[in-house]
Amino acid sequence: MNILVLGGTGPMGVPLVQQLSKEHQVYVTSRSKRESSANITYIQGNAKEKEFLTRVFTMQPWDAVVDFMVYSVAELQAYTPLFLDNTKQYIFISSSRVYAGVDGLITENTPRLLEASQDDEYLKTSEYALLKARGEDVLLKSGRTNFTIIRPTITYNTYRLQLGVLEKENWLYRALHGRSIVFSEDVNDKLTTMTLGDDVAGGIISVIDEPKAMGEVFHVTSPISLPWHEVLATYVAVLKKHLGRDIPVVMTKKSTNLKFPSRVYQLIYCRYFNRTFDNSKIAQFCDVNSFTLPQVGLAKCLEDFLKAPHFNRIPWDIEAVNDKVTGERTPLREIPHMGNKFTYFCYRNSLTFLLKPTFRLLNIARKIKNKLFN
Repeated sequence: MNILVLGGTGPMGVPLVQQLSKEHQVYVTSRSKRESSANITYIQGNAKEKEFLTRVFTMQPWDAVVDFMVYSVAELQAYTPLFLDNTKQYIFISSSRVYAGVDGLITENTPRLLEASQDDEYLKTSEYALLKARGEDVLLKSGRTNFTIIRPTITYNTYRLQLGVLEKENWLYRALHGRSIVFSEDVNDKLTTMTLGDDVAGGIISVIDEPKAMGEVFHVTSPISLPWHEVLATYVAVLKKHLGRDIPVVMTKKSTNLKFPSRVYQLIYCRYFNRTFDNSKIAQFCDVNSFTLPQVGLAKCLEDFLKAPHFNRIPWDIEAVNDKVTGERTPLREIPHMGNKFTYFCYRNSLTFLLKPTFRLLNIARKIKNKLFN
């Protein structure tokens, strides 16, 4: 088959492309230039631009399209006819974050936050869970059935290792630089379901070209749930063995991420929920009981990461808040660029009121400089 993957360079997309390429021709859009191989062709461009999408979708008939992109509702409404008219099966990657908090096992019919939430301020936002649910509705109300909606749970791999709402840049970076991991009691005992990216990829592949999957919704999740404190213990055990020392952990009553508005909703409308899933629907097509046990998979992925550590951009505002909680300090020489140093300094010393006027003045100075010398 000829399969198009939009934005397939993340923790689900990479293993998906690798697995698909064993039997099919796979084409992957990427904003950066990548080297193609025997059965994998990379198409460089922005998969949210209509002109680029039109060119890609009409370059040949597509047997399946797997879409990892995040669209606004307006974008998806505009693009959906293009998607559905030019492929036999369009696979929309949503998220298990769309589900509201419930007691017991979550099924595909569990109410979504979009319908269940009574928080009017939240419902006015385009927070990720709401954005994905609204995207689902565009497809479900399209009058078409040549689509499948996938709701993965928290997906991990070698380069994405989460702890509550914390990415590895928030907790692992600290541990490797000799500072304490900061976690919180409000999340510590909540149940989570974490699934290896390779297993999610296998679940997605199992519904490709499957007539019974057309017009249907599936979550693809590990059958095993565990409390976050077990996830933390797994990480700490691997780090202790690797570094040959104890790994200090500081527990706060409430998550320090509550101080950052952009992270609040993910915390209170996902990580505060106990997440366990009924996998019987996707189990029609793949063996979920063969999925990697989270304790085993998380340990292996962290071990592999430690062989060649690589971090994305470090959020120095969060680093500063965590340092303040633990009484530690990050050496300024460790922080790149003056703007990051200043941000860290202000958050570490409760001087955040200086940030906006200072950066506003810097922007004015930059504009004046550009006018004078350009």
